Amino acid sequence: MRLLAVLALAALPGVAAAFDANGVALGAGERDVKKAFPSARCQALEWKSKAAERRCDDAKISFGGVEARITLYLKGDAVQAFDVRFATRDVERVSSFLKKQYGAPLAESRDKLERKDKSPLQTYKLRWEKGCDQAVLISQLEKSRTSLLVSRGDFEEEIYKVR
Repeated sequence: MRLLAVLALAALPGVAAAFDANGVALGAGERDVKKAFPSARCQALEWKSKAAERRCDDAKISFGGVEARITLYLKGDAVQAFDVRFATRDVERVSSFLKKQYGAPLAESRDKLERKDKSPLQTYKLRWEKGCDQAVLISQLEKSRTSLLVSRGDFEEEIYKVR
């Protein structure tokens, strides 16, 4: 009975079952990555990491209706994380898309850091969590690129640790 309730909840609009990029969700295999992103270049990581063994990069994708770049990180033939980068001018369009795709964010903030003798730094952040998976969009509005990092577990802490 509980399983049916969970499945029914996941089918509701605005309640996404998994974080994905163009249909490739966390946990998907490299074959799924290549099917969704045929021009992606997949290779072994150039460093040792507990978080991932391979990465797949694609320089030209459409994500939420905007041009973007994506890097997907795999371990044991399962996507552990992906990073989508796009022009900051498109942040409102992508954030609207993500709210429809992933549901209401757990947190959303707009911060302004005042600086002496300089213009203030403005940051826009969105965060979603589902179990051990998380999605974080961070945009420094003065910069040209914005990033969405979707990851599983402690990926963010482990990916660049020196081993």
